[in-house]
Amino acid sequence: MPDNGPQLNRVPTTRSKGLLARFQTYFLTGILVTAPAGITLWLSYQFVEAVDKMVLPLIPDRYNPGTYLPFGLPGMGLLVTVVLLTLIGAFTANLLGRTLLRFGERFLSRVPVIRGLYGALKQIFETVVSQNSSAFREVAMVEYPRPGCWSIGFVSGTTPGEIGHLMDSSVVSVFVPTTPNPTSGFLLILPRTEVVSLSMTVEEGIKMIVSGGLITPPDRRSAEQKELAKTRMNLTRSTNSS
Repeated sequence: MPDNGPQLNRVPTTRSKGLLARFQTYFLTGILVTAPAGITLWLSYQFVEAVDKMVLPLIPDRYNPGTYLPFGLPGMGLLVTVVLLTLIGAFTANLLGRTLLRFGERFLSRVPVIRGLYGALKQIFETVVSQNSSAFREVAMVEYPRPGCWSIGFVSGTTPGEIGHLMDSSVVSVFVPTTPNPTSGFLLILPRTEVVSLSMTVEEGIKMIVSGGLITPPDRRSAEQKELAKTRMNLTRSTNSS
């Protein structure tokens, strides 16, 4: 009779390996499902808590619902901030508000250190928040930090003024962020011909940079657009190498 001992010993081993692999698959799937939602909720909660800690102490007790309720109201400070900013925006839209705003800006423009900081911050916020602004609306590739090495950047617009007048051709400002922290990076001023535009959105570009290239958006271009982009990249390469 054949010896079935070794075969019987293999069955529990194979079955245990299958259960372990299935457990590992389910565990990783659970992480992929819950981690993004959990981290998003946690960050949102931390943001709301930070705003509440800054705003709620400024609200008088008689106007604070938390004084009369046996429990706190998370997000009350954020709600007050949104309402307050909306009221300030509505107030500055009329004649009296614009007059007071101009008076305040003239006052700040006479303070030696404050005027430079206020002017720079105001220009940045007006450029980014403006609905008609084209800042950070385009993702592009540039040859940086050396020829043949490409980096992803965000076109922040054309470069007028002294820099634009010194250049022979049309130049643009490109912000090249670092990975995985996109808040720091390098400002490059390049001719428009050396910037290769991409079809991905700014959000997709930020995801790709933060993930270190792990999250790559799909190519939604048509065949004609692909050939045109390839021709333009080859032209950029030949221009930079010459």
